[in-house]
Amino acid sequence: MKILAVCGMGFGSSLMLKMTADRVIQKKGIQAEVEATDIGTAESVQADLILTNNEFASQLEGGRSAVKAIMNMASEDEVAKAIDEFLEETNK
Repeated sequence: MKILAVCGMGFGSSLMLKMTADRVIQKKGIQAEVEATDIGTAESVQADLILTNNEFASQLEGGRSAVKAIMNMASEDEVAKAIDEFLEETNK
């Protein structure tokens, strides 16, 4: 599974979100690659799941990747919930 952590420039909040997602997938034992990127690049990268803030989530929805909005980039609980929701939706 490929997860994109997306912010405006690709090296601020997306890096924080990537580190949080890395911790979550490691704890859950999920095989996934997490990449931090900017909003412009995100639209052209093939990914299963995009994690981002509310503003960028609305811009990225409707593409080929599932999109989940994260309010607190450092919250493992919030990121875990988003990943769990994605996995439930894809396993239906």
